Amino acid sequence: MKPLIQKLTETFSPSGYETAIREAIRAEVEALADEIRTDPLGSLIVRKGTKGKNGKRIMIAAHMDEIGLIATHVDDNGFVRFAGIGGIRPQALTGSRVRFVNGVPGVIGTDRLADLTKAPALEQCFIDVGASSKKDCPVKVGDVCGFERPFLDLGGRLVAKSMDDRIGCAVAIEALRALKETPNEVYFVFTTQEEVGVRGATASAFGVDPDVGLAVDVTGTGDTPKGSKMEVGLGKGPAVKVKDAGMLADPRVVEWMIRTAEKAKIPYQREVLEGGSTDARAIQLTRAGVPAGCLSIPTRYVHTPSEMVDYSDVQNAVKLLAALLSKPVNI
Repeated sequence: MKPLIQKLTETFSPSGYETAIREAIRAEVEALADEIRTDPLGSLIVRKGTKGKNGKRIMIAAHMDEIGLIATHVDDNGFVRFAGIGGIRPQALTGSRVRFVNGVPGVIGTDRLADLTKAPALEQCFIDVGASSKKDCPVKVGDVCGFERPFLDLGGRLVAKSMDDRIGCAVAIEALRALKETPNEVYFVFTTQEEVGVRGATASAFGVDPDVGLAVDVTGTGDTPKGSKMEVGLGKGPAVKVKDAGMLADPRVVEWMIRTAEKAKIPYQREVLEGGSTDARAIQLTRAGVPAGCLSIPTRYVHTPSEMVDYSDVQNAVKLLAALLSKPVNI
């Protein structure tokens, strides 16, 4: 999977600009799909199987977009001020390299800070694209950029700038590849604009109208020095979400996931995430309501240019997702 993960994470596609990553994913899944289409908000919808007598229509959502920045002002010296697209952590910005949709590269700097012990606010940050004046700056207000950082293979651990949620996309692709037959009608949906309010999943869930829904997304960890008080850690298996800030997972879905993992002897963790949510929230609230949950990939340094996952967690997530989809769902 490592070449696939590198390909997906190094593809540039912030929220609202998912064309490049959609085409990269389409190239991977087209030969595996029974049906493939793109909806009006740009989400890629891939169907596998038909709904049998005891089958269900299942939606698997992994978002394609990544966090980014949008230019809000260019000053007389050609420095670009910006706002965030999605949740941006200012403490991780200084010195980061970015690339705009039009190909222009740049580096993030900050104003002189009175207190170097505190992270700068976003309004104290700027992007330097090497311009000397507003006139020769190749960036205009409204131009969008994403972080530029190469994929890093540390053996058992992998680092990249958009594991959130290209690692979920990779898990979905590999589960689709492993799913030789299923009694269910499974829709693998690679969604847009999750980072700005689960917008793509909101529309695609309405269109798919699933019986059951699962998001595949990252979650934080509590295994770093003086880190969050959280049970999830790298290398202990994928996590079964019980709750996050946006949803309570359906207990029947949680039980289905845990039962399947234990039967297949796949390691797993139980997850309660106090901040953040996923496409599962949108699926859960679509139409008259859908039983929904989330398969989470433990990830360190979420929403920074260097997000880290454990390769065994990723592989076990593929095994668990394929096992969940290959049998009738009784919930």
